[in-house]
Amino acid sequence: MGRIPAEVQESFSEEQLSCLKVALGARSWGTHAIDWRGTLKFMRHRYYVVFLLGRNRRELSRAEQQVGLFMQAAFLTIFLTFSILTGLLTLYLAKSAAGINLIPGFSLGIWGWFKDAFL
Repeated sequence: MGRIPAEVQESFSEEQLSCLKVALGARSWGTHAIDWRGTLKFMRHRYYVVFLLGRNRRELSRAEQQVGLFMQAAFLTIFLTFSILTGLLTLYLAKSAAGINLIPGFSLGIWGWFKDAFL
C-alpha cells in the first residue's frame, strides 16, 4: 500500500481495504523451503538471480498429472529392478559361499571375482 498515492488510498472504502488485505495477505506462493535471492554485477549492469525450491501447491493440469504418474512409475520400476537384482546377487553369493553347486561344471564367475576383490 505504500506505493499507492495518498489520494488513491483515501478513496478506498473500509470494505475494499479489508478485501485488498485478505487478497494480498493470503499469498500461498510466498513461502518456500529454499528462497535464495542475489545480484550479479556484469560489466555495467546488475542482474538478479532467484532460486526457489518448495512443495508445489498448485492444482496440476492433466498433462502434469500424467507426467507425474509416469515419473513415479519409472522410479518405482527402477527401484524394484535394482532391489530384485541386489537380492538375487546376495542369494547367489550366499549359495556360492555355502558350496552349493546347482549346475556341475558351470559358474558365472561372480563368486571368484568376489573372493578375489573382497575376501
